[in-house]
Amino acid sequence: MSEVVSSQDHRHRGAISQDRSLEELDRLSELAEDVIRRARAAGASQAEVAASIDSGLSVNVRLGEVETVEHTRDRGFGLTVYFGQRKGSASTADLHPDSIQATLDQACAIARYTEADPSSGLADASRMATQFPDLDLWHPWDIDTTRAIELGIEIEDIGRAHAGITNSDGASVQAGQGVSVYANSHGFVGRERGTRHSLSLALIAGDEAGMQRDYWYDSVRRADRFISAKALADRAAERTLARLGARSLSTRQSPVLFPPELARGLIGHLLGAVSGGALYRRASFLLDHVGQQIMPSWLDINERPHLIGGQGSGNFDAEGVATRDSSLIEGGVLSRYILGSYSARKLGLESTGNAGGIHNLIVEPGSVDNSKDDFAALLQRMGTGLLVTELMGQGVSTITGDYSRGAAGFWVENGQIAYPVEEITIAANLRQMFTGILAVGADVDARSAVLTGSILVDRMTIAGE
Repeated sequence: MSEVVSSQDHRHRGAISQDRSLEELDRLSELAEDVIRRARAAGASQAEVAASIDSGLSVNVRLGEVETVEHTRDRGFGLTVYFGQRKGSASTADLHPDSIQATLDQACAIARYTEADPSSGLADASRMATQFPDLDLWHPWDIDTTRAIELGIEIEDIGRAHAGITNSDGASVQAGQGVSVYANSHGFVGRERGTRHSLSLALIAGDEAGMQRDYWYDSVRRADRFISAKALADRAAERTLARLGARSLSTRQSPVLFPPELARGLIGHLLGAVSGGALYRRASFLLDHVGQQIMPSWLDINERPHLIGGQGSGNFDAEGVATRDSSLIEGGVLSRYILGSYSARKLGLESTGNAGGIHNLIVEPGSVDNSKDDFAALLQRMGTGLLVTELMGQGVSTITGDYSRGAAGFWVENGQIAYPVEEITIAANLRQMFTGILAVGADVDARSAVLTGSILVDRMTIAGE
């Protein structure tokens, strides 16, 4: 089949959930505003509420049989009250009036006994979002259990049919949707709804040298934008079979190429080092680095919160602050930190609209010679070195920048993949890795809020035999 669900069927099924989602948003909004009024009546100088309803279907199959079927419908309600600069928070998963009242009472009781914190309080009222354009994030996939099972079995059967595939770790089909409201005593009420669906397959291959496992997946907001079942299964099988005959390497130094799905993790370490919590705790190797060159002069990283259909799109952050386009890295220079209102106050700065995280961070493709290479061209640019396809362990320090992780992948010679490798460790310091980026590919992975192509780093230590 060429598509998981037809566009016509998708639109018809999505319309079924349209009115229901709006009714749930209305209900959550009314509840949030009511609780804020009650919190103020109880003596709170400020209050904020985050409420959500999430639902979905998850199916896992293995070897043609159903392993699990899970229907979810989760509710969340969190309240924070401020008595001056004393803060109290409480939450519940039950939206019954008695539970809401108990949550309110508990939050107020906590706030009355906590120490005052000069940095606590709502984000500034002047920063609240006032415009809410439709970002095209709502596309329910009303797939039923029977069809989800059939789809999972279809994907797995295609993968298992490849010669050399000896077993399967299973296929999964997931459909999810959620609505949420954030409201505070500034009078702000922000409503959001979004969908996210995924398909995945993990396979096992074996030969006389041993067994290898690999996988592939797709994640979309709209089910009619999945890659085909065949394309996904073929990719999982090809990746698994390519790992057969893996060997170790002798210890050496070489360039390392991170494909997009791993390159975004590298950017994630940058985000961790420039986020407010690490900075005000003085636990970052990039402390006091705004305005300094930390990456090559040709490299730009920009936040674009309002991309239509983006995985990280949003009109406001977790505190109601309006999101906006902005630069994080410009010409290799760190333009700003990533801050919510609390961390901003701790640092004597202003919120960057990033309470709760970033919104569509785009690592712009480029290189020292201004070319925008595809994956094959990046292999040629590297010449001889390591293509990493799997990383293991948590050996990364935001405090020092030291980076050391177990890895597997492929050794590349003369711009061509030579053979698979495993049981190695790659190590360097993030400071040197960032300044040593030779190219960012045009092969951008759109399955995440961090949109990046492959990243080629000039030199890392590879520890093997």
